[in-house]
Amino acid sequence: MRTEYIKKEDVKRVWYIVDARDKVLGRLAAAIASTLKGKHKTLYSAHVDAGDGVIVLNCEKVRFTGKKLSQKEYKRFSGYPGGLKLEKLESLIARRPHEVLRHAVKGMLPKNKLGRQMIKRLKLYKGDKHPHAAQNPKELKLNFR
Repeated sequence: MRTEYIKKEDVKRVWYIVDARDKVLGRLAAAIASTLKGKHKTLYSAHVDAGDGVIVLNCEKVRFTGKKLSQKEYKRFSGYPGGLKLEKLESLIARRPHEVLRHAVKGMLPKNKLGRQMIKRLKLYKGDKHPHAAQNPKELKLNFR
């Protein structure tokens, strides 16, 4: 029996749509990252970007467990003295609700060229509307709340 290796030309992409309303952030991000990588397909190869596209609606209504809203901080550092910027999850959700989910998914993807290609197929929207009707997205089945 021979091992099948998929080529970039053989990849068939499908678009999925997810409603993030009342879904726990980490579980949702893990499911999205797995779909973007293509791990749900039978012909998965780690060295080929064989994943699918994901459209996420209602990013602002994602759920958090524990005390994350008041305690979790996002850090950025400019490289200059005094250049550390801290922002609480509560204020980041008020300012840019889709950025929280993008940050969580990006952390679960590979840290290389493939990961940067994969994150481009993640489309996040506030509310129920999206402009991707031409992709004929299917609903992504999630086995959690």
